[in-house]
Amino acid sequence: MTLNTDPTTISILVGGTLLLLSLFASKVGGRLGLPGLLLFLVIGMLAGSDGPGGIKFDNYALTQFVGTVALAFILFNGGLETSWRTTRPVLWSGISLATLGVVLTLGIVGAAAHYVLGLPWVLALLLGTVVAPTDASAVFSVLKERALGLKGQIRPLLEFESGINDPTAVALVLGLTEIATHPDLPLLSILGAFAQELILGAGIGYALGRVGVWLLNRVNLPLDGLYYVFTAALVAVIYGVTTLFHGSGFLAVYIAAVVLGNSDFIHKRTLRLFHEGLSYLFEVVMFLLLGLLVFPAQLLTVALPALLVSLVLIVVARPAAVFIGLAATRMPAAHKAMVAWVGLRGAVPIILATFPVLANVPGAHTLFNVAFFVVLVSILVQGTSLPLVARLLDVKVPLEGGHVMPLEYTPTGAGKNDLVELVLPAHSPVVGKRIVDLRLPPEALIVLLRRGDEYLIPRGNTTLLAGDVLQMLGSKAFLDEVRVRTAAEESQGG
Repeated sequence: MTLNTDPTTISILVGGTLLLLSLFASKVGGRLGLPGLLLFLVIGMLAGSDGPGGIKFDNYALTQFVGTVALAFILFNGGLETSWRTTRPVLWSGISLATLGVVLTLGIVGAAAHYVLGLPWVLALLLGTVVAPTDASAVFSVLKERALGLKGQIRPLLEFESGINDPTAVALVLGLTEIATHPDLPLLSILGAFAQELILGAGIGYALGRVGVWLLNRVNLPLDGLYYVFTAALVAVIYGVTTLFHGSGFLAVYIAAVVLGNSDFIHKRTLRLFHEGLSYLFEVVMFLLLGLLVFPAQLLTVALPALLVSLVLIVVARPAAVFIGLAATRMPAAHKAMVAWVGLRGAVPIILATFPVLANVPGAHTLFNVAFFVVLVSILVQGTSLPLVARLLDVKVPLEGGHVMPLEYTPTGAGKNDLVELVLPAHSPVVGKRIVDLRLPPEALIVLLRRGDEYLIPRGNTTLLAGDVLQMLGSKAFLDEVRVRTAAEESQGG
């Protein structure tokens, strides 16, 4: 029997094999204390032209296109998971880190790149901008791998910052790339375009997010699976429309997702799970693709100066950006230090580095290799040391949200009832009481109770304990009354 060696067949087989290897590698990496993202990159590099796989790949345009799509969906998933209740207290802190923090980082790293690598100032600042944004997917995939929870407002701040600093960096990279290709343009000329991108991105994103909620609850599609297609199409439309009007498509996608994630719409739980899986798929594909794109032999030529630039970013630029950007807040110094150390770089800097390459900016390939090296060092040094640093700074707590309640409620569109999860804290006045003695409104029904790893069907004589998660069905007014009477907090575990 002869084998079918058609190129399309081989490409599909190789792609699937690499994807499976990456998924298995993430499990192995967790046991070895290595971030899965690092192993994804290594697998891609081994499969590339300089590795035993020998796959020749140097298509920067394709990488940028796939990276743009991937980043849009990763940001959309991040927005869906962002709770406005926990984000509101860190709103201005996150904006400060995503603007002032990015500018400080690009300035410090740019200066280091100018003197260490001998790059012209515009190219050096471009490199600083490329590596300035933290990577949401990198940060939280490592936190989940290590089952690492963080005290106070550290996690919501990191979540919000990493969601909105990518659009800031993209706008600055595009502006500096324009200046690099047109040296006569003044540096200040990018400020107007930068402000326009962010303002339009936020405004259009909010408006289309509201439209998305309205459509989801009224479109009444014939098959449940079509709602996945609907939200995927929504991401593309939001990004495309915003970019068409010269706004930040990435910021619009993130803001729209925050609006969706904090609103009630049909199939919300399953759509969030769908986009979580889709985001992880894009993350793996991007790191594999970026591993294929890089040539390890070229990395060695810039290894020493790139290592110095990496250390400046990790030890000087990021801490300076965090402590200066959060100077007006009352966040404890240990929490600020953890925010500074968790600022991992992931696929975003490498994607951004393709813009000057495709624009034929002189020295752009050096910039790309240095950015790739910085990402490697960040994932290896910061990613592997997060649990240790969290313990040293005493900011580690058990990771929450590992359970998903098995029941789901599909609204009819009338908007009268909702299914929510309420957590009973230790200070709740109902702890130690039976459900029958609570005298809850009959219109608010407790349908399921989770206690640790066990799910219980609640009965009138069930005694409530601290930490119990109640899944309740009822109208908004009655559920709000239950929250007040039990002093319960809404869970984000779904």
